[in-house]
Amino acid sequence: ESFFKTGVQIMFHCDICGECCRHLGHSLIYKDLDDGTGKCKYLSGNRCSIYDHRPVFCRVDECYEKYFKETMDYADYLQMNYDACRKLKGEE
Repeated sequence: ESFFKTGVQIMFHCDICGECCRHLGHSLIYKDLDDGTGKCKYLSGNRCSIYDHRPVFCRVDECYEKYFKETMDYADYLQMNYDACRKLKGEE
């Protein structure tokens, strides 16, 4: 799903590096997906093997709509996710 802001379509753009799926060990939200090593048990290479059926917490845009839209601006939410992504990649 995408969202519109001032007539421009914006949405989270993932580069499919898989880093977010390799670092689940510190999050209680993803504990049921953790294979015991901190990696998602559904990660195959850099791709999700259950992509079409993945949990809502793994869907950035849908997660915003369901859990965060009342508490933060969408642009801030996207920035928070991009910042976390760069940190996991070691770019910060």
